[in-house]
Amino acid sequence: MSRRSSASAPDLVERARAGEVRAVARLVSLVEDESPLLREVMAALAPHAGRAQVIGVTGSPGVGKSTTTNALVRELRAAGRRVGVLAVDPSSPFSGGALLGDRVRMSDHASDDGVYIRSMAARGHLGGLAWSTPQAIRVLDAAGYDVVLVETVGVGQSEIDIAAQADTTLVLLAPGMGDGIQAAKAGILEIGDVYVVNKADRDGADRVRRDLRSMLDLAQRPEEAWRPPVLATVAQAGTGVPELAAAIEEHHAWLASTGELARRRTRRARREIEAIAVTALRSRWADVGGRTELDELAARVVAGQSDPYAAADELLAES
Repeated sequence: MSRRSSASAPDLVERARAGEVRAVARLVSLVEDESPLLREVMAALAPHAGRAQVIGVTGSPGVGKSTTTNALVRELRAAGRRVGVLAVDPSSPFSGGALLGDRVRMSDHASDDGVYIRSMAARGHLGGLAWSTPQAIRVLDAAGYDVVLVETVGVGQSEIDIAAQADTTLVLLAPGMGDGIQAAKAGILEIGDVYVVNKADRDGADRVRRDLRSMLDLAQRPEEAWRPPVLATVAQAGTGVPELAAAIEEHHAWLASTGELARRRTRRARREIEAIAVTALRSRWADVGGRTELDELAARVVAGQSDPYAAADELLAES
């Protein structure tokens, strides 16, 4: 077996931090595959993480998320920043893997050593992200990428997990898609830090911006809270992208100055710890259906000798 395929977690981390793209890719693969090495990998990454600016890009399918991400990468690279992109794609119904549509659309940066793009399969996980997204963010963060862009599958009424993973969440809308009406229903008025009406050269763009501003004005916010801007872009042509990048930086500066950045990252770590603990508990209880005690407890519940809550407590006590 080659050295590269049998490398230890600390060795992979050091090579990733030295800029070796193959080591970064290998670490993300270990995360996606839930490798037995994952605990060792996370321990090796921990001292080097916490520096990257994490930006979420979300919105309904067809609003131009990949095109906007591609344009932002170009803008960030022009400013000399290293950029990692995690594009969460729908899962293939055949292989379970990502369909790679986002990666194809961002092929402009394929030869740039300062950009790493990875498509990740949602694998049925709700919320618009893959289950392994938080750990993949940590890999890119520790590998020295200044900015990590996370593009979701496409936000719906329940697909708003990105707000819990990003420092700054961009919500994209487009004219002609009913987004002005759907905004309140989808809950996006609560998750967006910057709103972007993309494809602003189309009819109806001004109306979408006006509707968004009106709804944002109605939202109850403390006086000191961040006021999300509503910007217009034509990402494919690069129009409005410098202004979008400036708004992201303004929001990041506000987060840092108010202490909100630390609070958001603490909440992010808390959610990640909770998710890992719950997954471990589910794994530990995977064989509960085959336990004889469960049959006995179920029979007692049916007979009226116990109730489901008392039976569950007894099952937990015996574990």
